[in-house]
Amino acid sequence: MPTPETKLLQGTLDMLILKALSLGPLHGYGIGQRIMQMSEDVLRVEEGSLYPALYRVERQGWITAEWGVSENNLRAKFYKLTRAGRKQLEIEEEHWERLARAVFKVMQTT
Repeated sequence: MPTPETKLLQGTLDMLILKALSLGPLHGYGIGQRIMQMSEDVLRVEEGSLYPALYRVERQGWITAEWGVSENNLRAKFYKLTRAGRKQLEIEEEHWERLARAVFKVMQTT
């Protein structure tokens, strides 16, 4: 069962997927692994959340997918960031930074 720290809001997961793919194309499992690595094992994305998010982000036109072969010779769908996805990632990063600063200010109030 996910801990409170690992429960992600839908928009946050979309942003993390875009960020993971900004480093290069990956298959679904690889995206989950990259997010986990980038968060130093704090964020774990369950398949039940990851794949619906990938479809949602693909429908937005922020990523594209094509079939390929994974590192262990299995057929896998590889996802890649589009130009629109890069632009969306910039927007999401700005919003996230503003929100994080605001929450931090509230939490520091004594």
